[in-house]
Amino acid sequence: MSLAVEVTDTFEELRDTVARLHGELTRYELVIWTAGNVSARVPGHDLMVIKPSGVSYDALTADAMVVTDLYGEVVHGELAPSSDTAAHAYVYRHLPEVGGVVHTHSTYATAWAARGEAIPCVLTMIADEFGGEIPVGPFALIGDDSIGRGIVETLRSSRSPAVLMRNHGPFTVGRTAADAVKAAVMVEDVARTVHIASALGKPEPLSEQDIDRLYARYQNVYGQGEK
Repeated sequence: MSLAVEVTDTFEELRDTVARLHGELTRYELVIWTAGNVSARVPGHDLMVIKPSGVSYDALTADAMVVTDLYGEVVHGELAPSSDTAAHAYVYRHLPEVGGVVHTHSTYATAWAARGEAIPCVLTMIADEFGGEIPVGPFALIGDDSIGRGIVETLRSSRSPAVLMRNHGPFTVGRTAADAVKAAVMVEDVARTVHIASALGKPEPLSEQDIDRLYARYQNVYGQGEK
């Protein structure tokens, strides 16, 4: 099989996957209108699949997805890619273990980002999925790779697959695009819970020892052996 056919087959599968995963963002009410995006790295190639810019979620079919290189240049697709393409591309260039990136403006997580405040690790769910507090990244303007730089700088010193970009919203990463979507769903859930808990009083953080134990169990033991 030629390289061109292999890449085309991968494009078709990933474009379908990325289109379907955008439906999860609306299902869990993490986005409104045309905001937010999901991308996936093309395995074995310096390419990614990402949502087009400013297109209704109802119109996000597999054919609408855009393929770019890891500098945001379109290599396949008729539409302009997401305005966050440069940020996604920077993450893929600098975090080779990442296979999927998601950005939302989900209400509670974005409220924490607006405050510039990390979500403290006060729940076992936070320890399980995020390995500690959910950190805040620096403020950066949209349009170049500044947001991507902030994401990478923040996540390199954290076990968290999520970062709250200051005054903007959450970005999540994962081994796959589906993993990144899961992290986006979970960061909004714990952001809401910790907000409510904080309104009732001061939540008690978990100890570092307990966080390490919970994280190791969830990442290595929990489930059916394949995440």
